[in-house]
This record gives sequence, C-alpha cells and structure tokens, in this order.
Amino acid sequence: MMKVSIQVPTCDLSDSDLKQMCQLGVDCLDLTRGSSFPGVLEQGYPDLDQLIKLKRRIRSHGMDINRVTLPDISRSFMLDEPGSEIQLDNVSNAIKVFGEAGITLVRQRFADDVFPYMSEEYTAVHRGGALVRGESLRRNPEQQPPTVEQLNAWWKRFDLVFGKLVPLAEAYNVNLAVHPSDTPHHNTPFGGLGIHRVIDAFPSRNVGLVYCVGTRGEAGGTPLVLDEIYQYGRKDRIFLVHFRNIRGSLATAGAFEEALLDEGHMNMPKILLALHKVGYNGCINPDHITSLEMDRAPHNPSKSSMGWVGWAYSIGYVKALLAALTEFRGGRD
Repeated sequence: MMKVSIQVPTCDLSDSDLKQMCQLGVDCLDLTRGSSFPGVLEQGYPDLDQLIKLKRRIRSHGMDINRVTLPDISRSFMLDEPGSEIQLDNVSNAIKVFGEAGITLVRQRFADDVFPYMSEEYTAVHRGGALVRGESLRRNPEQQPPTVEQLNAWWKRFDLVFGKLVPLAEAYNVNLAVHPSDTPHHNTPFGGLGIHRVIDAFPSRNVGLVYCVGTRGEAGGTPLVLDEIYQYGRKDRIFLVHFRNIRGSLATAGAFEEALLDEGHMNMPKILLALHKVGYNGCINPDHITSLEMDRAPHNPSKSSMGWVGWAYSIGYVKALLAALTEFRGGRD
C-alpha cells in the first residue's frame, strides 16, 4: 500500500513540527540534506548513535524515516581534483551507517548534473496569488553545454562512485537512488537517456530512482511520465515518487511553471493509478510546495519555516487520491 511522506531539509525538528506531521497523517519523513545529519560536519558521515536516537524520536510520533541523503559528491570530485577522494570514503561510510540503522533508501547527489544557465527562472502568480517557480529556455552564448568529451568524463567519475557504492548497498540492504536532473535540459546526465544509462550500467535490484513526476513532466508532460512509470515501475526500479504538477513543458512550450496539484496540466489521478498498476507500494511525496498566503512571513509561525498550509493542502490531496484508489479497487489491501 502506498504511503505519504514529507521531505524536510534538517534533522533539527521541533516536537511541534513532528506533531503537525502526525496530525496531517504523514507516514514517513524524507531527510533531504546530507550535511544535516549529526556527525557529518565533524567526521564526514553520520554518527550511528545520534542517527538511531533521531529515528526513535520520529517513530515515537507514529512515523518512520523513509529516505535519507548521502553526503554530496562535489564538483571537486567530479573534476578529479587532488584531495577529493575523501568524498567517496565518506559516502561509503554513510551507506554503512544508514544500513546499520535500518534505513533502506538513500539518494546520492552529484554536482553538475544540471545546466541552470540554459533557462531563466522566474516567479509566477497562480490561483489567488499563489507563488510558484517557473523556468523559460534561453540561449546563453557565454556558457555552452558540456561537450561530449566533458560528459564522458563526468560519467566516468559517476561510474567510479557507483562502482563502489552498489556492492555496499547490496551488502547493507540499502536501495541506492538517483533523482532525475531538474531542470531536464538537453543532455543533462539524469535526463531520459541518462536514467536508462544508470539502470543499464548497474542492473542491481538495489539501484533505482527517486522518480520525480514534476521533473519528468517538465520534459514532456503526462504521456512521458506514464511511459516511464511503466518502464521503470514494472522493473521495481522506482523507490520513491515526488508528486507535483506543472503547467507547460520544455518540449511543448519552451517553459514550465510548477502548479498546485489540481491546477496543472498533468493528470495526477491517472499517474497515481499507473503507479498502482505497476505494483508500486512506496511513498508518495508531494514536493516543491506552493507558497500560499498564510505560509509567508510574518504569518508563518513555524520555527522550521515549513509551509504548513501548503503541506496540508498537498498531503490532503494525496491522501484523498489514495482513498479514492482504494475505493476504485473495491476494498483495502
């Protein structure tokens, strides 16, 4: 049965934040910043005892940790600069710590998997003054996309990292995931072809995707998303789903804008049904929460600055879709 997760950028969560998540019906937390775990700043990877304490604290509020983030692989490592090798040791140790703590899903971030200079970001105003992110393609003659040789060098460093991490993931019962490149400009490493490349080069059952519906929708809308869900979902390579809607796409309009779940161009109920059809039973995470009026300072009372009004809307929408899906199936699992 699919569950609902919420992503948080810090491990320093108040009891009020955790109570709010529990009250909204959140099942799991996705901890998105590798540097936020206790021990990372001091030794380069999380401290096991502190991680277990954090896990117990979250579970005391009726939730669990679903996904965590490994320390970032920086541009220094991807360019093979002297002294950067320690980063590979740190992420290797991090996988061991997360595995020992019983956390079974990790994401690895890589520098330079996106080309932000190929589009211009702006803030769009949607229903009732809701503020959302938009991007429009632009040509920048001063910054050109990487050459084939540069991309091949990037992939060589990627292969070095995954070549070491995949056996560790298998040994410690951890699923190792990448997230599609956002924004999905042409030839971004984790675009449509790049995702296939990762799965083909590392066919382990422990390698897969944090599949972002919104990011892939930016590349081609509902048809592309449905095609990829059937492609990767039936192979059990979708480990987590980021669930957000958009208007437009780079392919059709040369631009896109994020949107509230019921306001975009994508058919979110149909996408959720497709996930059910391929047997997906992981978490649905409604990420990139729209900025709503009462979540903006000075209205926002949350010390963590989390937009609880936006989260409440998104979580409620997903839970309603899941309830409707259960009724459509004719009963509970």
